[in-house]
Amino acid sequence: MRIALILMSLAGLAACSVETAGTAATAAAMKKQEIEQGRAAMEKVQRDLDAANQQVAQRAAQAEEATK
Repeated sequence: MRIALILMSLAGLAACSVETAGTAATAAAMKKQEIEQGRAAMEKVQRDLDAANQQVAQRAAQAEEATK
């Protein structure tokens, strides 16, 4: 009887550690996805800034040509 109780306790602890490992893996996957989304957003903002700067430079060049 005592051995059966010990074996059931060990099985329960093993199941908990498997669940904990699964939870940690899920959390890590979610963090990875958040990081990837953040990078994508940062790259889009950088592209938008580059386009805006290019537009400003073109307008400045056009304005300079117009005043000649």
